[in-house]
Amino acid sequence: QVQLVESGGGLVQAGGSLRLSCAASGRTFSRYAMGWFRQAPGKDREIVAAINWSRGRAYYADSVKGRFTISRDNTKNTVDLQMNSLKPEDTAVYYCAADTQGSKILPYARNEYDSWGQGTQVTVSS
Repeated sequence: QVQLVESGGGLVQAGGSLRLSCAASGRTFSRYAMGWFRQAPGKDREIVAAINWSRGRAYYADSVKGRFTISRDNTKNTVDLQMNSLKPEDTAVYYCAADTQGSKILPYARNEYDSWGQGTQVTVSS
C-alpha cells in the first residue's frame, strides 16, 4: 500500500475556488490510478474524479464536470484537485485514494481503490 496525505481543504464562499493536494509515498506512485472521493454527512462516499497513471485519461462525476479538474505530477508524487465555482452541495470530507493493485485502467468505484488518505474538510457557505 501507499501512504496518502491530503491538504488544502477549508471554508470558502459559494462561487469560490479551492485546490486540494494529495502527497503519496512510495517509489511506484506513477503506476497507480488515483482518485478523489468525498463524503457528506449522512451520505455514502462517492467518486469525484479519477486519473490514470499516465495522465492520459480522467473521469469526473456529472456533478463536478466543468468545475473540477484532476491532475497529477508523477515526479513529485502528487495528485491535485482544482475546484472552481464551488457550491454548498460540494461540502464534504474529501479523500484521496490510490489503486495500487491495478484493478482497472481508470477505476471509479470505491471498492477498486485500496489505499486512502485521512481526508480533508471542504465547507462551502451560501
